[in-house]
Amino acid sequence: MTDTTETGAMQVDIDLVRQLAELLDASALTEIEVEDGPRKIRVARKVGGGGATAPSYPPQQAAPAAAPIEAIAVPTPAPRVEAVKSPMVGTAYLSAEPGSRPFVSPGQPVKAGDTLLIVEAMKVMNPILAPSAGTVREVLVDNGQPVEFDQPLVVVE
Repeated sequence: MTDTTETGAMQVDIDLVRQLAELLDASALTEIEVEDGPRKIRVARKVGGGGATAPSYPPQQAAPAAAPIEAIAVPTPAPRVEAVKSPMVGTAYLSAEPGSRPFVSPGQPVKAGDTLLIVEAMKVMNPILAPSAGTVREVLVDNGQPVEFDQPLVVVE
């Protein structure tokens, strides 16, 4: 699969590219694309000359002659940044009770459905849940702070 580091340089899983090239070579397919979440890799048979060629394998009985294989790494999209907003007017609480550890803090990974904080409205404690998996980038409210409807509370990427 493809992966990007913090510097933006792309890393390619060479073993996976070789396996896909072998599968492409052993079949009548002209293209294979594999997706794993936001990461994607496509291996296609290049028509005509030019470009790098894959190792040659003896063709199987009904298989056509192997054309050169070209691996195309599709860039990984930028991480999705999502501001979780308050669904109501109330008071934001960052922990379950005074003095206890906050539900989340910046840099912490979260799963979809994890409690990010609580908004109290009319004496009812309403958990605000992570809409998707990611990493908490920033907590935008303080403990005990009044919040408005649709006010950004936490940024998750």
